[in-house]
Amino acid sequence: MIMENVPRLVFWELTRECNLHCIHCRAEAGQGQFEGELTLSEIGHIIDEIAAHYSPILVLTGGEPLYRSDIFEIADLARHAGLKTALATNGTLVDGEVARRIRESGFQRVSVSLDGGNAATHDGFRGIPGSFDRALKGIEHLVSEGVDFQVNTTISRRNIDEIDEIMGLARRIGAKALHLFMLVPVGCGVKIAESEMISKERYESVLNWFYDRSSETSLELKATCAPHYYRILRQRAKEEGRILSFETDGMSAVTRGCLAGAGVCFISHIGDVQPCGYLPLKAGNLRESSFSDIWGKSSLFHSLRN
Repeated sequence: MIMENVPRLVFWELTRECNLHCIHCRAEAGQGQFEGELTLSEIGHIIDEIAAHYSPILVLTGGEPLYRSDIFEIADLARHAGLKTALATNGTLVDGEVARRIRESGFQRVSVSLDGGNAATHDGFRGIPGSFDRALKGIEHLVSEGVDFQVNTTISRRNIDEIDEIMGLARRIGAKALHLFMLVPVGCGVKIAESEMISKERYESVLNWFYDRSSETSLELKATCAPHYYRILRQRAKEEGRILSFETDGMSAVTRGCLAGAGVCFISHIGDVQPCGYLPLKAGNLRESSFSDIWGKSSLFHSLRN
């Protein structure tokens, strides 16, 4: 089946188990067993079926994906199927041995969440004292193993005045990229939306800050869950008399907006396929239908593409 839209990124929530208690957690993750998680055998079958039709990057996430004792077996299954993988972690469980196995498993990149430029802000966001220092220690182990990593930061009222500090920290610790996420009121985020979401004026100022810094740093900067940025990019480029191109601005120059259900999708810990982790609408379940059928035939996905 030939389709205009193919999945480029598949975010896969392998578990909802986690050792932190983040106030904004989309998954409402926590410690303890979550019923119905896909088994290693089921995951292997799904990987093979995806690889038979498409070549997306699989972003293995959670919860905390390192809570899965078979995480490296899953990465090996993907690699042997010819799929690239990335790992999204809070960094606190990464020691020397884990970093070595991450490298050996062939992850293209690891993302580590840092939600403040200092321990007080980050730990307050993550709900566990010491999580900032443990994340930085985990990053040190990744660097020692030569593993490329990026920093992911969710912007809220409590850290918006630290974004320069966060960018400086990302640069100092050797990150390849800094990806800024806007707080989305899903999961735990619903409870803090009123107190933590920034105003539309500050939202606009952050994205203009982002545009300005993009030309000043060697860090790869990306605004995630912020399709408004593409409007600002075009407005600012026009003001400067500059023509946007893939060569000068990368994917930002050719992206029209949110790619949920068009180039991106999400697989939950129980096999539900959604347009995005922040858009909890079910397109199908992989225990009932194949990935290719859901991707190609889902009325939900078709409505988002149109």
